[in-house]
Amino acid sequence: MIDTVSLAFDIDGVFADIMSLFIDIARDEYNIDSILYKDIKCYYIEECVDIKPEIISDIINKIIDGKHSAPLKPIKGSTRVLKRLSSEGPLLFVTARPYPGPIHDWISQTLSIDPALVEVVATGSFEAKADVLLGKNISYFVEDRLETCFALNEKGVTPVVFKQPWNREKHPFMEVGSWDELELLINFNGSIR
Repeated sequence: MIDTVSLAFDIDGVFADIMSLFIDIARDEYNIDSILYKDIKCYYIEECVDIKPEIISDIINKIIDGKHSAPLKPIKGSTRVLKRLSSEGPLLFVTARPYPGPIHDWISQTLSIDPALVEVVATGSFEAKADVLLGKNISYFVEDRLETCFALNEKGVTPVVFKQPWNREKHPFMEVGSWDELELLINFNGSIR
């Protein structure tokens, strides 16, 4: 069982349904309607979809800056579990985004919790996540990028892989396919579901 104080989360692909947002922006703003979620089988989108790299870059920048009309939605079940966790203490999110941008506000609003209960650390790189987590005494980290999971494991942080079409390669880590599955691994301090 994972102690609530030793657990932290990635944002994109774990809590925020970022790939659906990418698909929505591509469709709504660039008239690209040929992308399906299940077809995104690699973390770096340009490796598995036929879209010009400059359009991919533009969409990613819109997402990071919050400059899009399509709504960013949470992954199914995430809000309930994260709200439950927030009743036991602050939530820590560590992201490879270059800066937090509007994501901190989105998290607080999506969960309907006090922003003081949400800490977002933007590392700017996947490699920097482990040091941040170790500095905050985090033992378990929920992540969707396999390469990051291997790097975390090497530094002593136990990764929990959140299943996505882009991380279906073989790996030795614990994984969950939903927030309900993740919830079963967490040792809540006596709270009832």
